Amino acid sequence: MGSNFSNHSIVDDSDGSSHGKKSRIMSFHSKDQWKTHFTASKQTNKLIVIDFTATWCGPCRSMEPALKEYADKYTDVEFVKLDVDELPDVAMEFGVQAMPSFLFIKKGEVIDRVVGARKEELQRKIEKHRN
Repeated sequence: MGSNFSNHSIVDDSDGSSHGKKSRIMSFHSKDQWKTHFTASKQTNKLIVIDFTATWCGPCRSMEPALKEYADKYTDVEFVKLDVDELPDVAMEFGVQAMPSFLFIKKGEVIDRVVGARKEELQRKIEKHRN
């Protein structure tokens, strides 16, 4: 990746749907990396949208194009993808019981959530909370 953070990555849009450009969605693969990022994010007023997902989850995969589109459109919002099988403790801390679950966080506090593959509701809540 060219970075010192081997457990943190930018999701590669390798299917070419965005003409080869990298996605703005961050992905964390270790609890320590996530905790470091989350702690730092509490200092800002930036909206964070966390996508709790799983590789085996069909509805999660169906939301990926919409999430990439929103990440490109709402550059003032941070998008994070966390796999519940890689980080079950983090999913449990946030009370995630179904996938996909999208949590909206500001200053370390959950301010809203969308459960299920509901693109329109996800976009509406991004627009509502981003300011």
